[in-house]
Amino acid sequence: MKSRRAKVLHEVAGRPLVEHVVRAALAAGADPIVVVVGVQADEVERALRARMPELGARLVFARQPERRGTADAVAKARPALDGFDGEALILCGDVPALPAEALARLLAARREAGAALAVLSAVVPDPTGYGRMVRGAAGELLAIVEHKDASEEERRLREVNTGTYAVDWRALDGALDRIAPNNAQKEYYLTDAVRLLLADGRGAVGVVHPRFEETQGVNSRRQLAAVGRALNAALLDRLMDAGVTVLDPATTWVEADIAVGPDTVLHPNVRLEGRTAIGEGCVVRSGARLTDVVVGDGAEILDYTIAEGAEIGPGCHVGPFARLRPGTVLAPRCKVGNFVETKKTSLGEGSKASHLSYLGDATIGAGVNIGAGTITCNYDGEHKHPTVLEDGVFIGSDTQLVAPVSVGRGAYVGAGSTITHDVPPGALAISRGRQRNIEGWVERRGKK
Repeated sequence: MKSRRAKVLHEVAGRPLVEHVVRAALAAGADPIVVVVGVQADEVERALRARMPELGARLVFARQPERRGTADAVAKARPALDGFDGEALILCGDVPALPAEALARLLAARREAGAALAVLSAVVPDPTGYGRMVRGAAGELLAIVEHKDASEEERRLREVNTGTYAVDWRALDGALDRIAPNNAQKEYYLTDAVRLLLADGRGAVGVVHPRFEETQGVNSRRQLAAVGRALNAALLDRLMDAGVTVLDPATTWVEADIAVGPDTVLHPNVRLEGRTAIGEGCVVRSGARLTDVVVGDGAEILDYTIAEGAEIGPGCHVGPFARLRPGTVLAPRCKVGNFVETKKTSLGEGSKASHLSYLGDATIGAGVNIGAGTITCNYDGEHKHPTVLEDGVFIGSDTQLVAPVSVGRGAYVGAGSTITHDVPPGALAISRGRQRNIEGWVERRGKK
């Protein structure tokens, strides 16, 4: 990975790799979750606990100080599973795209076969580096052979071990002590448990996952990108299956925690991040990037709008080239137009700031019109101050509102004004120099 960060903490679809794996295990019914950590163990534990505080004691960590192979890693989970007598899933922390449905299929296959172990496999275009699934004439699983230990004939096999297992924990626990590092890597291979369990007559079966790209692990930045594409494609498929139109899946990116309602249309080059939730019948046009944003039904987000930590009400019209910063709240049917920036600002129902304005630390009522070039001057060099515009206020173009200041209900502010004092309800405020025309000035200047 060429990184100072532990591999499993690199992110795809808005989550660390290992968090995807933990959530898939939870969705498949696993409880507790034992995470075996080695490299940067403290950092991995802190990150997972911070992102999944709801798990509490159900999330357990075991340490593997020396990396001596997959069987050794599983053995390190023994103290956390003392007295456990049931099924266990063994998953790789760097395989984020494998869905919970695949784990459910694996568990069901083990139970149906009455086997002690079931392993998930995939048929891949290039099996280099993977353990090969060796089967008999009837398709039964005979062994799993690691790439470095495989013969030339075995290396031609394209069905590979994904490193994902469903096991009878007691049966596997009994086999772990019999695994020896008799291989090219001098490591304790979990794949040797397959051979031992078959020899014991306990049975092992292989279950092929049809989408090999979802089984890929991450060992490089290229693989991180490939897994990110696979996970993004799966997330978009779920949205489209739920009634969302994605005009160009190749250029649309969504993260794992987003939600989009039916009949919403996502145009090319849209990116939805964090816990963004978009309602029904919305349109999000090209180049928009929404992070932790809530969008009400029927809203339209125009091209190249950037929004973070904002609430956009039903029927709102935002953009193009708008920027909504954290704390922005738009009531229904507001309009925030091109090159308007908002921060910690609320707009009441039907209010409009159509172009070229900055609105910071402002409380704006319903039916307010804010002219082009309006600025709330909210910072005095030391502190931020609020601006309040009550219902029905009209702000003329090129107005500066020097906070703290308020404009009363239904008041007007003339274009080009600098407002430093409160404006009473229903008043007209004008603050600008009187215009003076000097006749003949251009001709006289030209003669000079």
